[in-house]
Amino acid sequence: MSVTDDLDEAVTARLHERIAAAVLEAAGASGDPSHDPATTLQLVAASRAAAEETSRLLRASIDGARSAGHRWDTIGSLLGVSKQAAQQRFGTPAGKTAADGGVGADGRPRRVLTPLTAFDEMAVLEREGRRGWHVVDYGTLYHLVEASDQQWEHLRQPWNPTARRRLEKEGWTLIRTATFPWGYYKRPLGLPAEP
Repeated sequence: MSVTDDLDEAVTARLHERIAAAVLEAAGASGDPSHDPATTLQLVAASRAAAEETSRLLRASIDGARSAGHRWDTIGSLLGVSKQAAQQRFGTPAGKTAADGGVGADGRPRRVLTPLTAFDEMAVLEREGRRGWHVVDYGTLYHLVEASDQQWEHLRQPWNPTARRRLEKEGWTLIRTATFPWGYYKRPLGLPAEP
C-alpha cells in the first residue's frame, strides 16, 4: 500500500466491527438494545466516548504524520479533502500552543524547541537532557522543556500500554497520558546538568 492509498475494504470492515463491538461492550448491550431504554442511552454515552477517542486519535496521527515530514496535500488526500481543508482543520495543535515557554509551576524557566521532526527530535532531546532540560509537553514540530539541575534522558516508544507498565517500573515517566502514535517518556539520571 502506498502512502496515499486508503485502507483496503477488509481492513476497514474489521476496524468498523471492532469499534462497534467495543461500544456495545462498554454499554453492556447484550441482545437487542431496543427492548431496554436504559441500554439505548448507554449506547449513546459509549458512542460519544468512542467518537471523542477516534477524533483524538485522528488528530494525534495527523500531528505524527506532520512531524514525520508528510505534506498537507498527502494528508488531505487520505482524509478525502483538499490540502487547504486539512490544514485549516488540523493545522493548529489541540490544547497548548508552542508560542511561549514561560515558567513552570515552581518558577523554573521553560522554552520551546522547534521545529523538531520525528527524524531529529531524539538527538536534540538527548543534547538538551544532558544540559538539564526535560520535556513537559509536546505537539506538532515542538517540545516544551523545563530547566532542572540534573540530567535527563528521553525515550520515544510506539504507544503500547504493556510497554508503558514495563517502562514505569524502570523509572520512566510518561510525559502525556493521551499519546498516539508514540509515547514520550523521561527519567532523571541523577547527574548534575552540564553547562
